[in-house]
Amino acid sequence: MRDQAPEERATAEGPPDVWTGRATNRAQWLLACAGAACLALGIELAVDSMWTSGVAPLAMSVVGCIAVGLLMLFGTLAFVHVAVKVDKDSLEVRCGHLGLPRRSIPLSHVVGAEFAPAVTPRQWGGWGYRWRPEKGTAVVVRRGEGVVLSLGDGHKFTVTVDNAEAAVRAIRHRLSLAGNAA
Repeated sequence: MRDQAPEERATAEGPPDVWTGRATNRAQWLLACAGAACLALGIELAVDSMWTSGVAPLAMSVVGCIAVGLLMLFGTLAFVHVAVKVDKDSLEVRCGHLGLPRRSIPLSHVVGAEFAPAVTPRQWGGWGYRWRPEKGTAVVVRRGEGVVLSLGDGHKFTVTVDNAEAAVRAIRHRLSLAGNAA
């Protein structure tokens, strides 16, 4: 008798107690590097500048480079990857290395879950945490498959994650268990 892989056990017995998934976008590391370069330029200007046209232009250049660098660096690092966790009570989405922004959706507020085979940043207006009036809210870190939740208040929430079909199965399984318990 051979030992089953965790994925095989999960399908034989139903979804696992806690489903976890991730999605990563390596292209955003390039933007983070550009942000670090802007930050370094601002620091270089502040420390070793031979600016001859006055203090005001120097200060504006330093502040501008540092501000743009920090915005690019932290804005992209927040959405380099996303971690999704589905447990018996909720779906939790954590972005970036610090886990911020974070969103937790109680499964009691979810009325349906669908698999989206092709979610693109273009559909949502770019990478990151997005809102569109006609589509709802989304966390998009890369192009590819995703989970679309229909919430009880009529809104939708979309997140790009690897193995989204398994996430949808896990959510639907928990919704059916909650429906049977009621």
